[in-house]
Amino acid sequence: MDYRRHVRTVLPEGDSGSLVGRVFDPEERGPSVVTVRGDRVVDLSAVAATTSELLDRSDVPAVLADAPARKEWALDEVLDATLTGDADAVRLISPIDLQVIKAAGVTFAKSMIERVIEEQAKGDPTKAVELRAKIESALGGAIRGVRPGSPEAEEAKRILVAEGLWSQYLEVGIGPDPEIFTKAPVLSSVGTGHPIGVLSRSTWNNPEPEVVLAVTSDGRIVGAALGNDVNLRDFEGRSALLLAEAKDNNASCAIGPFIRLFDEGFGLDDVRTLTVSLRVDGPDGFVLEDSSSMSEMSRQLEELVGHAWGPHHRYPDGFVLFTGTMFAPTQDRDEPGSGFTHRTGDVVTISTPQLGALVNEVMTAEDAPDWDFGIRDLIGNLTARGLSIGAR
Repeated sequence: MDYRRHVRTVLPEGDSGSLVGRVFDPEERGPSVVTVRGDRVVDLSAVAATTSELLDRSDVPAVLADAPARKEWALDEVLDATLTGDADAVRLISPIDLQVIKAAGVTFAKSMIERVIEEQAKGDPTKAVELRAKIESALGGAIRGVRPGSPEAEEAKRILVAEGLWSQYLEVGIGPDPEIFTKAPVLSSVGTGHPIGVLSRSTWNNPEPEVVLAVTSDGRIVGAALGNDVNLRDFEGRSALLLAEAKDNNASCAIGPFIRLFDEGFGLDDVRTLTVSLRVDGPDGFVLEDSSSMSEMSRQLEELVGHAWGPHHRYPDGFVLFTGTMFAPTQDRDEPGSGFTHRTGDVVTISTPQLGALVNEVMTAEDAPDWDFGIRDLIGNLTARGLSIGAR
C-alpha cells in the first residue's frame, strides 16, 4: 500500500494548533521531542528530553513558540519518510514516551452491546449475527441514553438481572465504575506509518479507533491525540481474563500523529464533539468506512480521568488515556455471517480534522518490528547525547 497519498492529511486541517511529537533521528540513534512551526519540524530535546517532561512544564506554549531549535527538518520530508518507512531518514514515532498507557473500555452503547455479543458467542464470530439481533432487541432500548451509575441504570440492571441478561460488560458500561486498564508498557506504543500487530492465531479481530487524552503528573488534561487500541475479539470473547493477551502484543498500540495541546483554539469541549472516522483499505480491494461522534459517549471525559488518577493512584511521569470506541465492525468481509476481521496488509486510517490522521498497516504481531527500545535504552541514549531527563 502506498502511504504517500496520506502525507497531506496527517496534520490537523487549517491552523494545526500546538503540536507535540517525537521523531526518531538516525544520526542520534534515538528519539527527539519536536513541535511543528510552519513548514518545519523543530527539535526541542535540548529544552525537554521527553514529552512527559515537556507536558508537565508551566511554560509549554512559550517553549513550543520560542525555544531554540537543536535541529530542524522540512515537514514534508519528515512526513514522507514516516509514511514510506524510510529507516535512514528522520521520521515520526509515537508522540509519548514515559507516560503510562491506560485505556477505558465500554464507554459507548454500541460497543457495549458488541462486548456482550462477544461474551455470549465465546469468541466464535459465526454466532454473532443471531446473537446481535437477539441482544439488540432485548438490551438496545434498555441501556441507550442511561447515565452510568444513575438510579435509572440501577433499575435497568435490576430488570436485566431478572431476565438473565446481565453481563460483566454491562456492569462497567452503565454501572458506577468504568473499566480502566493498563493497555501497554511504557515506551511500547508505535506512531503513524508504523505497522500494527495482530496475533497470528487470532481469527476475529478489529481496529479500535479512539481519542487519547494526554494527562500530566498532577492530573491535568492538556491535550489529545488519535489512537488504535487493536482488539482481538475472539480472545476477549472467550474470557475477560484474556484481556491482557487480547490487548497487549507487539505493535498493538498506536498513537499519533501528534499530541495537540489545548489552547485558545482547541480545548476539552472541542474533544467532546469530535467526529472520528475509520477507513480500512484491504489488499484484496475490501474497503470499510465508518465514523463515530464523541458526543455519544456514556461518560464524561473528566470522570474517566478521575477513575484513573486521584488519591488512589498517581502517575509521576503522567499518563495517556484511550477513551473507548464505538467501533466494532460487523460488515461481512467474506462469507455471509462471518463478520469483519483483519488481513495482513490492511491499511487502517483513523482521522478527524482537528487531530489529523493515524495511518498504520496491519501485520501479525509476530512479524511486526520488535519493540527493542526500552527505558534503559532511552536513558542511555539521552545521556550519550548530553541530554538529561529533568526532575520535576
